Amino acid sequence: MEKHPIQGLMETSMQSIRDMVDVNTVLGDAVTARDGSTVVPVSRVSFGFVAGGGEYGERGVGENYPFAGGAGAGVTLQPVGFLVCGEGGVRMLPAQAKNSVDRVIDLLPGLMEEVKALLSSARQEKQAAPAEEDQP
Repeated sequence: MEKHPIQGLMETSMQSIRDMVDVNTVLGDAVTARDGSTVVPVSRVSFGFVAGGGEYGERGVGENYPFAGGAGAGVTLQPVGFLVCGEGGVRMLPAQAKNSVDRVIDLLPGLMEEVKALLSSARQEKQAAPAEEDQP
């Protein structure tokens, strides 16, 4: 069975999009820093695709009609940040400046760890204090 021209047009367009957008577009090549940590760039990829066509001419039995068609695609690539994998764990460093709320949310886990450490040391000091008072 003969392929319709719009089918070939769409196949070519979709293959071009497949070639442009793959996992390496979203997660870039990893780079190893001097301190041994690995940095991976992360991007947001958006794309759109449209195709259309039509046959023009007078209707007749068994005649080929003239075909007109077109396709288009658009790709947007926006850097999001960098994944930094090192001895201290994995962190996401944003590529764009954040507002105050985002910064507070990012700092909250570290703050909670510090509060836990302070409470733990205060508890240990309190437990050690009565033993020292009992001695003459």
